[in-house]
Amino acid sequence: MERVRRASHAGSWYTNNGRKLDEELDGWLRAAGLTKSPDVRAVIAPHAGYSYSGRCAAYAFGNIDPTNISRVFLLGPSHHYYTPKCALTRATIYSTPIGDLPVDHEVIEELNATGKFEFMDLSVDEAEHSMEMHLPYLSKIFQGHNVKVVPILVGALNSQNETMYGQLLSKYLDDPENFFSISSDFCHWGTRFSYTYYDKSHGAIHKSIEALDRMGMEIIETGNPDAFKQYLQEYENTICGRHPISVFLNMLKHCSTKIKIGFVRYEQSSQCKSMRDSSVSYASAAAKVDTPAEEEEKD
Repeated sequence: MERVRRASHAGSWYTNNGRKLDEELDGWLRAAGLTKSPDVRAVIAPHAGYSYSGRCAAYAFGNIDPTNISRVFLLGPSHHYYTPKCALTRATIYSTPIGDLPVDHEVIEELNATGKFEFMDLSVDEAEHSMEMHLPYLSKIFQGHNVKVVPILVGALNSQNETMYGQLLSKYLDDPENFFSISSDFCHWGTRFSYTYYDKSHGAIHKSIEALDRMGMEIIETGNPDAFKQYLQEYENTICGRHPISVFLNMLKHCSTKIKIGFVRYEQSSQCKSMRDSSVSYASAAAKVDTPAEEEEKD
């Protein structure tokens, strides 16, 4: 039976006019001017309303060469629904204004058979924006290609579960036909987010926020989940996709393919100058197969 997850945030977080949305994404991808690479096996990209983070997200999605990819795993944090586990979708189709993406039910069943996942109701699925905001870009990039999605809602995981899910998913990362789209915004700063960390040595507040985010981004680039965990404990940076990112870092640690993360873009929704201000940061990264220099010379 067909179960469609509606594009529930279309018309508010981004336009529900297909033609307009297509043009918008096209413009951002062109402006990013990136070369698509088959070595890119995953991206980290933001999930705010497109007027805030759409341009930044293009710097992640613009790296994707869709040619040999048949499946996209989508890992997004849960904003409204509490679970200490990861949850799978009950939908068979994820709808977007520019084309629908079928869900890979074979893989969903395979994951469910491990006994480590729960299922989320369609209402929970549609209330969550973290994965939905990646869908129009994926639909655009994979236009004309047969691709299925495996959406995984990542709950409030403890370190042990981050490691466990990372190990469990690492075999999928080793398959070059699979791609991973990791959804996260970065620092949510201001009293409305109950987070006002400010290191005055950096100058203006927005400079301090950037330094804090860049420190986190550099740690993520090392691929070390323990170092990332330590950074989060020390600074309590409000990175909403910290659990999906941690699961991904654990995947990198346990898969046999050497993959390296590199951040390519950083933006803030506004520049905070006083304690009354607030902002959200956005960062885009591409994770590429790391080919040693000698091997490159042989090619």
